[in-house]
Amino acid sequence: MQTKIVWGVLLCLGLLLLLTACGAKETGGEKKPEESPVTGAPELSGGAEPTTGEPTGTTELTGATPTHEAELTGEPEPTPSAAPDLSGGAEPTAGAEPTGATEPTATKAPTATKAPSPTKAAGNTPTKAPQLTPTKAPTGPTGNSNEMRDLTTMELVRDMGIGINLGNTFESCGDWITGNTPRSYETAWGSPVITEKMIAGMAEAGFGVLRIPVAWSNMMGDDYTISPAYLKRVKEVVDMAISNDMYVIINIHWDGGWWSQFSTEKSECMYRYTRMWTQLCDAFGAYGDRLMFESLNEEGCWNDIWNRYGGTSGKSAAYALLNEINQKFVDVVRGSGGNNAKRHLLIAGYATDISLTCDKLFQMPSDPAGRMAVSIHYYTPAGFCILEKDESWGKVQTEWGSAGDLAELKGYMRQLYDTFIAKGIPVIMGEYGCVTKNKTQEQIRNFLSTVCRTAYDAGICPILWDINYTENLSWSIYNRSTCKINDSALAKSFLEIAKSKTTPKRP
Repeated sequence: MQTKIVWGVLLCLGLLLLLTACGAKETGGEKKPEESPVTGAPELSGGAEPTTGEPTGTTELTGATPTHEAELTGEPEPTPSAAPDLSGGAEPTAGAEPTGATEPTATKAPTATKAPSPTKAAGNTPTKAPQLTPTKAPTGPTGNSNEMRDLTTMELVRDMGIGINLGNTFESCGDWITGNTPRSYETAWGSPVITEKMIAGMAEAGFGVLRIPVAWSNMMGDDYTISPAYLKRVKEVVDMAISNDMYVIINIHWDGGWWSQFSTEKSECMYRYTRMWTQLCDAFGAYGDRLMFESLNEEGCWNDIWNRYGGTSGKSAAYALLNEINQKFVDVVRGSGGNNAKRHLLIAGYATDISLTCDKLFQMPSDPAGRMAVSIHYYTPAGFCILEKDESWGKVQTEWGSAGDLAELKGYMRQLYDTFIAKGIPVIMGEYGCVTKNKTQEQIRNFLSTVCRTAYDAGICPILWDINYTENLSWSIYNRSTCKINDSALAKSFLEIAKSKTTPKRP
């Protein structure tokens, strides 16, 4: 009996010990206090629960538990009162546009411990990054407009006002030039490296169009391939002018004189001409109507075909050759597509001489776009404009402005008006000017301002021939060092003409 009692006690003690051991294994020891999942995690944005109305600013919290129930997502819930940033800020106010596209400062993103739940607790609208409007992308080359406006060429030429040439710069050429860089040619004939400030000074002086003569054969590669470096540099200056609200005219200038070979090597020269303009059309095709192409300079004449001082033999053939070149120019430009299909074009007259260009043998090309102007130059009388000393064919004229001089000028402008402008064909005087040696400033000013005014009043855009000013160089009116016209009285006259906006009329 006693034995049974002992065994009964031992069995009870064993069961008690077994129950105690199982309980300890299940609890794992002492239970820790429950940790708040919100206050125990770092705040990403901080901020008290939003109240109705607009946020009043950023309120930084120091570990306070939000008063509303938050989801246990492993990261605190951002609130609209926090300052907006790209990592998850306040939702933009409805109807308000962002004030601009400010590049955000990069900050280290917080480490996410758990992906947010796809649903939120009731009453909590998920926040999102503010939608910033990106800065408007440039609309054309280097930020310049590529717009082709609905303007006739007559309207566009009138909008140009008066202009200036960037002479003795990119048209410089010669085997003696060393360096084989764009800069070596740009400065070879006396020009400094062209800067934005120089071009801006021209615009401020009232010039609305910059004509840039170019010798594209400089640094040329095989198969008449234009140098990418030379092309890039010219484009930089074109962009400078357009950014200063100027029009630009580019051409193939004298370019070493290969034009004279058209009379004997027409096929090769036409191939070269076509190759060059094909490349130029491709390079400048995205530019808008502030860029005009000019078919050639004043080299469209061939004395070995026709000598204007020796009768009429060969005259028709000489004109036919120029007309063919000009037609090829239009065909190449229009065929290149894009903005070139509607680009305004400048067609060089015969030798750009007024009387020869007004001859009935000179024909404007056929143009499906109907956007062309004709180019002439004015250096009359030669004794005043060209000669610095007496020559066998003429004598120096140091004064200008007599009744005969004025009548001659008006007669030429009237001839242009009747032949072209009255028939709807705009005229650009691509060059005019005079040598400045052996003349008083008053005589120079009188000639330049009178030619400019007379041409402009007739509806012609006059573009001054100008090279870099030095005391030893003639033809210098605009000083590229001071970025001003040297003669302040002449500068005033030019500005007055540019601002006059007169209605064109027959001289």
